[in-house]
Amino acid sequence: MEMSNTTKMLSGIILITVPTIEYGGSFLLGMLRRAERGYVDNGLRHDLFRAGHAHAGVMVLLSLICQLLADVVILPGWLIWLGRLGAPCAAILMPLGFFVSAASPRVTQPSRMVYVVYIGALILAVAVLVLGIGLIRASLRG
Repeated sequence: MEMSNTTKMLSGIILITVPTIEYGGSFLLGMLRRAERGYVDNGLRHDLFRAGHAHAGVMVLLSLICQLLADVVILPGWLIWLGRLGAPCAAILMPLGFFVSAASPRVTQPSRMVYVVYIGALILAVAVLVLGIGLIRASLRG
């Protein structure tokens, strides 16, 4: 399979974001090692930060896969772009919602910013459905 220039460019940009995820992991590990107050003693904040970090990593991997799949789908161009950009957008929005909704060390409930997680999840769902339909269409055309 030949990769399009669009796939090469977007995949390169996506890969460049990986060090930010690594930095996030280092940040979380540092808070654990220092037993930082407001993190180790705040279960909600701890869990939301961990979820944000995990979602970032998984969504970046999915974003790379979606770039390759977008090269072979049969869809109108604007739908292909929706499929290409949905997972990378989710890779930004979902972790952002987790982190910002628990920004305060004294948080007891997620802030309204947690709704950004749901927006990212909706965008991701639409994108993967579009790519899935496009792949099924491509397989039927043989």
